[in-house]
Amino acid sequence: MPSDSVADTARSARGLPSSNRWKKVLITGASSGIGEAFARQLAAEGSDLILVARGVEKLNEIAQELEQSHGVQVKVCEADLSAPVARAAIERLLADPELPIDLLINNAGFGTNGDFSELPIAREEQEVQVNVVAVLRLTSAALPAMLQRNSGAILNVGSIAGLYPAPGSATYCATKAFLCSFGDSLFEELRGTGVSMTTALPGFTSTEFQKRSNWEDQRSVPKAAWLTAAKVAADSLDGVSARKARVVPALGYRALVSATAPLPPSTRRWILGRGSRALR
Repeated sequence: MPSDSVADTARSARGLPSSNRWKKVLITGASSGIGEAFARQLAAEGSDLILVARGVEKLNEIAQELEQSHGVQVKVCEADLSAPVARAAIERLLADPELPIDLLINNAGFGTNGDFSELPIAREEQEVQVNVVAVLRLTSAALPAMLQRNSGAILNVGSIAGLYPAPGSATYCATKAFLCSFGDSLFEELRGTGVSMTTALPGFTSTEFQKRSNWEDQRSVPKAAWLTAAKVAADSLDGVSARKARVVPALGYRALVSATAPLPPSTRRWILGRGSRALR
């Protein structure tokens, strides 16, 4: 892997600045979708990366490409974040004072689709482990070192689904609602410390997520409603730079959140419930 001087030289040769917003970034769920988009955009800025996911073969391909293209250092860590032992290895990495992480991106997550009463409970529990427990533990591991340095940032990738009920996605929405509340609370706890917490709330995004969640028919969602992973990553990173508590990528989704926020919970539940059923 290239040294810092070699990395700077490689970036300069490509017309890229040697400076970057974050020197070292750890990204979970980095083998595809939004996580891969984060990796590509940060490498182009000159950030060294630690990429975490289950698919080590894809991670290695991405790492090799980014090192060669951008002159950055990329470390690959294979880990199933639903497994406590694998998760603990990433926690130790984040807590290592000799390896300061400037930005932690908790991006790994998945959803399930169907009536809760008919879904295998083991898979629902695994969803909570990845979407909630892993975020909780990795954030806990990273914060002490960041607070000691009085610098650092954490970005949790939630979803606009965390703001609304959605029949057929009960567990997924609940996990993303947790991230909203957790992130907002930590944002205030960290105020004035030099460390920031941002929660990204993207809407429908074109990735492999839908296939993995067993949502086969996506034609009921208008084409204009779909975001690209690159757009979500770019807006989210800009939100971290601006030290925002929440980021809702794309003007249309920000308008939706603003328009529905004043409605009584019962009204929002009825409207979103009908809408969710229409998408199933």
